[in-house]
Amino acid sequence: MELFERNAKDTAPLAERMRPRSFDELVGQPALFGEGRLLSNLIRADTIPSMILWGPPGTGKTTLARVIAAETRARFEPFSAVLSGVPELRKILGAARERRALYAERAVLFVDEIHRFNKAQQDALLPFVEDGSVTLIGATTENPSFAVNAALLSRARVFRLEPLDEAALRTLLERALAEAERGVRRPAPSVDDAALARIAAAAHGDARRALTVLEMVCDEARGRGGSVTEAAVSEALASKTLLYDKTGEEHYNVVSAFIKSMRGSDPDAAIYWMMRMVDAGDDPRFVLRRMLIFASEDVGNADPRALELAVAADQAFHRLGMPEGLFAMAQCCVYLASAPKSNAAYRAFEAARRDISARGALPVPLALRNAPTAAMKAWGYGAGYRYPHDEGGFAEGAAYLPDALAGARYYEPTDAGFEARIKARLAALRAGPRPDGRDDDEGR
Repeated sequence: MELFERNAKDTAPLAERMRPRSFDELVGQPALFGEGRLLSNLIRADTIPSMILWGPPGTGKTTLARVIAAETRARFEPFSAVLSGVPELRKILGAARERRALYAERAVLFVDEIHRFNKAQQDALLPFVEDGSVTLIGATTENPSFAVNAALLSRARVFRLEPLDEAALRTLLERALAEAERGVRRPAPSVDDAALARIAAAAHGDARRALTVLEMVCDEARGRGGSVTEAAVSEALASKTLLYDKTGEEHYNVVSAFIKSMRGSDPDAAIYWMMRMVDAGDDPRFVLRRMLIFASEDVGNADPRALELAVAADQAFHRLGMPEGLFAMAQCCVYLASAPKSNAAYRAFEAARRDISARGALPVPLALRNAPTAAMKAWGYGAGYRYPHDEGGFAEGAAYLPDALAGARYYEPTDAGFEARIKARLAALRAGPRPDGRDDDEGR
């Protein structure tokens, strides 16, 4: 058995062989593992609470759980939310409760990818976490507030693991080159500093990715009897993938950054985030839909051409497809970001909606009612209506809102772009006729 275990260890990927085995081997995450930090103190004191470890791939969630298993005096029970189901989970939990009752033995249940559990499966954990039968450690790449139900989340501490910085990744890479037993297979080729720096930068905080690339380029260099150079690393990284999940939190973070960059009038940031979405595989039609919404919600009448351009970009993309459709998308993106901004139209319909909700269906004033029959006319429908075209295009003093809302203002134009002209025209109309009797319709 020792021979088989040794052979399995020798053939394991470098990232698995180099996984830290003790608290002192952990690298990075100073906010969690720094001197005097809460999690560091809890682990050393062997008083860990139930917790959710949240972070992107390769930041050490599983490693931390294994280190806790090595440091704690509790029994460690690993469980995969992908590979196992509720029956297996109940069996583990039942045995843990029994051992606790009989032998006062504590158990740590590590649930990898806990976000894969549905609500019912997560609820199955609750009684065992509540009565202390197990201490739960869940690992997830998804925002726990979305991925873990509230009842379970309220019974666990959430610890956020950040992408490792380049210095921490360099430490891991250098350790892998130096260690004869667990590190890069011997004979280890020489790796220059520029190559290590390139690997650390390209890993984007993912330790597993950094070690995997190192192993790949070292195996290739050993096969040809050479060394690892920056050029060799660049070639190995030619088909890199972006950290992006079209259904996860990072997706919504990038979308949020895209919209906020356009709203903040930064075309450079806007086009960057747009291309992040497109290159990561997002449906360009989704991006176009966001720009269509933005054109009315955030640009509005400050530049009415924005909506025209967004509609045109959407139509152009549907005719051209990829990659030519990107020209129209890029044009629309930088235009929206550069355009003057106004959310006055959005605020107008929200204010009107609040009054409708608060006051209900107020009656239509008689003057505005339709009167297609003689009876309706006899009832006063349409009586007193003033036709604006008969009065030069504007019937001064005429009211169009329900009586209970007389004088209400929902649309308040800003001073941005074209909307400043609309604001001036409305102000002039509300102030009354000009002394010369003309309607200065410069906003038309």
